[in-house]
Amino acid sequence: MEPQSQKSRTSIRKVRSLLSRPGALSTTRGFVRRNLWVAPVAAIVALVFAATWVRARIETAIQDQKKSELETLLRADVEALTLWLRLQQDNATVMAGDADIRRPVIELAEYAAAGGATSGQLREAPATKTLEAAIKPWIDAPGYLGFVVFNPAGLILAAEPDVLVGQNPRMGNEEFIDKVLSGKASVSRPVPSRVMMPDETGGMSVGVPVMFVAAPVRNDKSEVVAAVALRISPSHDFTKILNVARTGETGETYAFDAGGVLLSSSRFEDQLKEIALLPDRPDAHSVLSLELRDPGVDLRTKRSQLARSKQPLTHMAADAVKRKPTLEAPGVNVKGYRDYRGVEVIGAWTWLADYGFGVATEIDKDEAFAPLFILRSVFWTLFGLLALVAALLLGLTLLARRLERKMRDAVIEAGQLGQYALEEKIGEGGMGSVYRARHAMLRRPTAVKLLEPAKTTETSVARFEREVQLTSQLNHPNTITIYDYGRTGEGIFYYAMEYLEGFSLDALVQRFGPLPDGRVIHILTQVCGSLVEAHAAGLIHRDIKPANIMLTRRGGVGDFVKLLDFGLVKAVDSQKMRTLTAADAITGTPLYIAPETVQDSEGSDARSDLYSLGAVGYFLLTGRPVFDTGGVMEIMKAHVEKKPI
Repeated sequence: MEPQSQKSRTSIRKVRSLLSRPGALSTTRGFVRRNLWVAPVAAIVALVFAATWVRARIETAIQDQKKSELETLLRADVEALTLWLRLQQDNATVMAGDADIRRPVIELAEYAAAGGATSGQLREAPATKTLEAAIKPWIDAPGYLGFVVFNPAGLILAAEPDVLVGQNPRMGNEEFIDKVLSGKASVSRPVPSRVMMPDETGGMSVGVPVMFVAAPVRNDKSEVVAAVALRISPSHDFTKILNVARTGETGETYAFDAGGVLLSSSRFEDQLKEIALLPDRPDAHSVLSLELRDPGVDLRTKRSQLARSKQPLTHMAADAVKRKPTLEAPGVNVKGYRDYRGVEVIGAWTWLADYGFGVATEIDKDEAFAPLFILRSVFWTLFGLLALVAALLLGLTLLARRLERKMRDAVIEAGQLGQYALEEKIGEGGMGSVYRARHAMLRRPTAVKLLEPAKTTETSVARFEREVQLTSQLNHPNTITIYDYGRTGEGIFYYAMEYLEGFSLDALVQRFGPLPDGRVIHILTQVCGSLVEAHAAGLIHRDIKPANIMLTRRGGVGDFVKLLDFGLVKAVDSQKMRTLTAADAITGTPLYIAPETVQDSEGSDARSDLYSLGAVGYFLLTGRPVFDTGGVMEIMKAHVEKKPI
């Protein structure tokens, strides 16, 4: 073995440094070779999918639960409100049927129908005094603020306060008035008062929210001649009923009209003043003052860029006004939408067609789904940790592969491959390189072919091993002899074969030109001897060409042939071998390929090798290939369709 150069010694030190790292080699070799990263990553992926599925199911279950809760709460509130409204209608019907009230009302209606009665005359009419005395016990009940009597002609006949006498009752109450005069008792939605009324501050104001419950009054002919209505304070029962079932810190139920105007008080009146949706005054209230419009942003933290009049109705109000959902099939949204404050809420709503207003139940989404948000936080935290673990595993795998490749490159650079000292690269092929080497013990020259680290894949390793195994089965003197095969501790695959000094036929012709007939026959005869053994063993070379045939000297005999490179060798009728070469659409070298191989790569047999050998003979005799014009496809087509010159 020749003395190593300074560069070689430096490379060996690099290898030893890599190998000296505690557990580096064993960890790298085991980790990469067995692909240990696959199982953890697969488990992580499966866990992520499972966690995503579980999270989705839990979210769906929570949303379904919230939907059910909202619908139940809405039904409870609406049923309580409907019960109160019907009770008011029943009271009004009883009142309108009371003889002490019915008689003066009919008298006032007939007096007005006779014509010429002024508002002053109506106030001073004896029937008015009688009516006021009879109705006083009714309006003294809690929640009532007075009364109004009106006729079908649109004239108020009597009222408390009497300033309304002589006015038209239809202003803003047309549907309600028409319904009552058609013969049905009804309750109006809240409207602003037209006269001074007690407000919640203890003073008197115009525009105070009021409601009316009215019933028709019929004469002896069962004709509706008038209607009597009691004025109701919405804050007494109407709003209280809607506020009874508030949930949590942000849940509220409220009523609204077809214009999206709030008809009951908001739970967030102090907050509405802070965000300037209500004036910051003690007498400012949300009833009849606040429109249910979506500001597009959370007004608690930002200011909307749109004027309030330009903002659309909230999703809930727009749907309720458009579709008018019933209590049996209410509108529900548990995905989230903005309310009149711009806060994300979930809610359920319905429209009470008999009374001309809607009712909605809402709760802030953050409060409603607080457990879900915790679940999501936990999920994403776990997902992040799993992703980090996966990234670390992948990074460790790549690092391990890079480390092993570096060790392989360092081994090659150092020129020491197991028992073989690499001296010089003498060839390079598709799967690896060939080096002249010497065995440490035998001291004989050897050719070592190794699979380079960059080309190490499962397929390349399988083909490399196949080349060795099949070539080692042959022992004809004109076939290259395999000495050894193995894999180093660094994972480099190699095999050692006899070292040949001489020329390949390709190099021989390129250097000295065409050969005489006798010499060509001598060479081809030896190649045929090698192929006879291979074909008898059921093996086809499939890459006969001048570069794979060496001329050397053996035992003083010149022009001794050695057939090389069984890398594409095929075992006839072997399914395993077919699968290993299935990736090669065309196997062989185009200049020497057989026509049947061009047409069907798997259709090659022993005759294909003989065709290629004939093409080699042509080259040896003429100094040029059979067909050498055009590109690769043209040359292969010529083998199929043309005759040689």
